[in-house]
Amino acid sequence: METKEVKNIEEASAPNSDQDLSSQSSNEEGTIAKPTFWQRVKEPGSVWQIIIAAVLAIAIGLAVTFTVDEVPDAVIAIVGIPGDLWLRSLKAVVLPLIVTAMILAVQRLREMSKGGAILARWTIGYYIITTLIAVMHSAILVGLVWSKLMVKVSGDSLAVGDSDQETIEEREAVAIHSVVADMFQSLIPANVVNALATDSLLAVLVTSIVVGYLIKGANSSLFRALVEVEKIITTIITFLIKLAPIGVFFLVMPNLFRLDISEIGRNLGVLIGGTLVGMAFHLVVIIPIILFSITRKNPYSYWAKCSPAWVTAWGTASSAATLPVTLKCCITRGNPVTVTKFAIPLGCLINMDGTAIYFPIVVVFLAATQGITLNGADYAVVYLLSTLASIGTTPIPSPIDWFLDRFRTAMNVSGDLFAAAIVTKITGIRDLEDMDV
Repeated sequence: METKEVKNIEEASAPNSDQDLSSQSSNEEGTIAKPTFWQRVKEPGSVWQIIIAAVLAIAIGLAVTFTVDEVPDAVIAIVGIPGDLWLRSLKAVVLPLIVTAMILAVQRLREMSKGGAILARWTIGYYIITTLIAVMHSAILVGLVWSKLMVKVSGDSLAVGDSDQETIEEREAVAIHSVVADMFQSLIPANVVNALATDSLLAVLVTSIVVGYLIKGANSSLFRALVEVEKIITTIITFLIKLAPIGVFFLVMPNLFRLDISEIGRNLGVLIGGTLVGMAFHLVVIIPIILFSITRKNPYSYWAKCSPAWVTAWGTASSAATLPVTLKCCITRGNPVTVTKFAIPLGCLINMDGTAIYFPIVVVFLAATQGITLNGADYAVVYLLSTLASIGTTPIPSPIDWFLDRFRTAMNVSGDLFAAAIVTKITGIRDLEDMDV
């Protein structure tokens, strides 16, 4: 029936004269023609709109910061309302997105016989290797360069508030082995409902993988319900991405109102500079070398075309909230849906290269301000704990070091994007519909 209908359509649309043929040719050319730059800019939620919004927010924020002595807290709170609402909307779809993406991805992997084990092994292995590399070059730079630039601080500079002092005293009593044990315990929820209610994303991800493996194929009513939920989430995400320029603008600008350049001392300047240099080295040198050596793709072109994801990550300071945009960019760049919906949510939770680079520098920063010099054994402990802590870090904005947190998040999301392309090439996995063709 479908074949006969297609044949009738083709006969009806066949050109009967040279004029029709010319018309058809021009229509085809019109279809193939690339949109102009202005057309790309006008597209709702386009990368150019996001970049322009971020640049304007930075310009206005810095202008206000340098011309006004102090911006009232009420102004910062009110101006930030649109951005906060947009960020909350993104976070609202993260949990159902992770659940549906992981369950459906595991089901797709089961249909591909041995593909599931290969994808899981290479994805997790790649994330661990890049995290170890990130911590290693960060620790080396800290030991050889940044620690030499930091000086001991005394007097009022070391004073802390009462609430901060209470936090310090509480964490002094926590043993290192307790931190490691808590990290592994966070993988398995004692109460699944509580894990969903408290946004324990790592526990939710592990639970979703188990549920996805236990569902009995596409005939399951639960599977069909999840497919419908995924369609609803996709519709919501598409709408939110169109609002991304507005959201990014009103997230970045109010935060810059809080910036006080005069408070940045020497050690803090070294901390910021060292962190940014380490992340730039990892993003511009290390990861591109890995991508090019495996896929032969231009890493910088690939990264630039994925800019909506990492620009949004910089604006939201949350890799979890950026997850919907990251998934869309990754699939748009030709990565298989199966790989993308497995590797990206997993990377959102355990692939924290930016955080891994930051931890060694901030530990040395805290030590240097008190006149403590770390030895080789201390660096070994820092290396181990930085690796474990970065894997267990919650992918939500940090209210403390909000400035560096944005760059760490952009680094983390960029690492996930590169990982999808690399794992796709290594495993050779394609979507089932592509194989049928």
